[in-house]
Amino acid sequence: MKRYRSQTLTSYLNQLSAKVPVPGGGSAAALVGSLGVGLISMVANYSLEKSESKVVNRKIRDILKESENLRKRLLLLVDLDAQAYLKVIRSGTKEIKYRKAALKRAREIPMEVCRLSYKAIQLTPYLVKNGNKHLLSDIEVAIEFLQAAYNASMIHVRINK
Repeated sequence: MKRYRSQTLTSYLNQLSAKVPVPGGGSAAALVGSLGVGLISMVANYSLEKSESKVVNRKIRDILKESENLRKRLLLLVDLDAQAYLKVIRSGTKEIKYRKAALKRAREIPMEVCRLSYKAIQLTPYLVKNGNKHLLSDIEVAIEFLQAAYNASMIHVRINK
C-alpha cells in the first residue's frame, strides 16, 4: 500500500475521490486532525520569544513540542487507518476471530484520532491568552478541524463494532 502521508495533496485527493476502498473517511479524519494541529504549531512558532516572560516562552515551547508530536502521530494515522480498513475488507467471510481482530484494529485507530484531537484542543487556551493575538482566527480554525476529526472518527468507532 502507498504511504499517503508522503504523497502530494493532489495525489491524495485524487485517490480519496476514486472508486477504491482506501483512503476513506477515517484516513481523511486523521489528515484533518493533523492539519488542525499544524495550525497550533504555526501559532506557537509565531508566538515564541514574543513575551518578556521566560515562563510564558517556556510554556509555548512546550506546546510547540507537544503539538508537533501530535501532528506527526496523526499524519501516521492517515496510513494506519487505511491499512486497518484493508484488513477488514480482506477478512470478508474468513474465520470470525480474524474478522473480529480486524474490526478491533479498525476501531482503535479512530479512537486514537479522537484522543489526540482532544489533547490538541487542550493546548489552545494558553495560546489564545498568551500567543500571537493576530493569529486567533488560526486557533479557531484549528479547533474546528480538530472537532471535525474527533466527530468523524467517532462515526468510524461506532461503525466498526
